[in-house]
Amino acid sequence: MNVFVNEKRYEVENNTTVFELKESIKKDADVIVYNGFIIKADYKLKENDKVVFIKKGEIPKSEDMQAMLMSRHTPFVHEKIKQASVGIAGLGGLGSNIAVSLARIGIGKLLLIDFDVVEPSNLNRQQYFIKHLGMKKTDALEKIIVDCNSFVKIEKKEIFIEENNIIETFKDIDIIVEAFDNPVSKALLVNTVLSKMKNKKIVAASGMAGYFSSNSIVTKKIKENFYLVGDGENEAKPGCGLMAPRVAIAANHQANAVLRIILGEE
Repeated sequence: MNVFVNEKRYEVENNTTVFELKESIKKDADVIVYNGFIIKADYKLKENDKVVFIKKGEIPKSEDMQAMLMSRHTPFVHEKIKQASVGIAGLGGLGSNIAVSLARIGIGKLLLIDFDVVEPSNLNRQQYFIKHLGMKKTDALEKIIVDCNSFVKIEKKEIFIEENNIIETFKDIDIIVEAFDNPVSKALLVNTVLSKMKNKKIVAASGMAGYFSSNSIVTKKIKENFYLVGDGENEAKPGCGLMAPRVAIAANHQANAVLRIILGEE
């Protein structure tokens, strides 16, 4: 019978248990992840089960690191995720949070697009730190992603998205994420994709300002290739600013929409 330990195939006897496997492979493991779930009780192994053994405080070998990073996933989803490429247009409150979430699930490639630098007012909701002030957002976010998951392929473009560069910019990307603050740029990117890039999927956002109910932020499938996240109402304006909780909720709606597209759960 075949099972996978840290993504490597092992042949074991029928009726072998997880704890028996631990004794033969890594006796000192403190954490056992069995098919995406940390277990305390023993289980009898089945064909193609996935097991990860982890010793707390131990830095794993490079070849084992990716398996450990992905160990809490549902089995066999990572194979699809690591083949996908996602372009994120805008690396502010939405884009920086989306990028980190996608990196943590093990996305294969991220195209990071922004022409701006990190400044103090970004720190109230964006995934940057004081040490990143003055850095290009593309460079700062790349460093953050590498610290989360060094296996993600990253491409950076410090450009302003305009009608004449959208098609070329995203031609090799599977899924496009609109994460702009500027409503004009939002509309331009979405409309260009819908009219000229119908083979691409786009996930956009509108309405996540303030501290209104979390439950009013929803994901809607507007067209076959167009998904919209937000409450559709509460835009940023004087007296209604952008705050970390609702922005991050919307960002992770977008990241989850991307994940569901990749896994065919649309």
